Amino acid sequence: MLRDAFGREIDYLRIAVTDRCNLRCVYCMPPQGVEWKARSQILSYEEIVTVVRAAAGWAFARFGSRRRAACAPDVERLVEMIAAVPGIVDVCMTTNAVLLDRRAEALARAGLRRINVSLDTLRDDRFERITRFGHLEDVWRGLEAAERADLAPIKLNAVVVRGMNDDELADLPRSLRARLHVRFIELMPISNEGDWARTCRRREIAW
Repeated sequence: MLRDAFGREIDYLRIAVTDRCNLRCVYCMPPQGVEWKARSQILSYEEIVTVVRAAAGWAFARFGSRRRAACAPDVERLVEMIAAVPGIVDVCMTTNAVLLDRRAEALARAGLRRINVSLDTLRDDRFERITRFGHLEDVWRGLEAAERADLAPIKLNAVVVRGMNDDELADLPRSLRARLHVRFIELMPISNEGDWARTCRRREIAW
């Protein structure tokens, strides 16, 4: 078994399926956007499975994919390929759930066991501001579809930012159904931190 410098067992493999996202969250992407990598620079599904097979040989038991996986084309095929690798006993996906309502059942049939969903607010207007153009109702439909497909437990990851959504710290866990587990995520500073931080301070009441 692999262990880190603190003696903790490493049994979880996390792989980014794509660098693309169908949202533009203010704390994640700069206003001018980002330059996407060419398809030739990103691992194919077959190459990803090769990595998973190698990791499974090192006694990894679980597999997780990063957010945005649900917007990757034919991601159900990748889930099925990974679930079939000997030694992989749990396949989890992290997603913003915007497209999950139309793919949850197919993903479950392919072998997906559970999901993590990024959700920073319960307010429609605030969700649109944070994601720049997303709609909260799409996420709710995705969560309902995930429940119907028995992708459980469903964990919600909320990035908490002062002046943006910190007034919802109590509302997030209190207002959600019992099967949804809320986890508060620490903000990871990136190069555009100053831009959106100033925006939050200027619009604190509007947020």
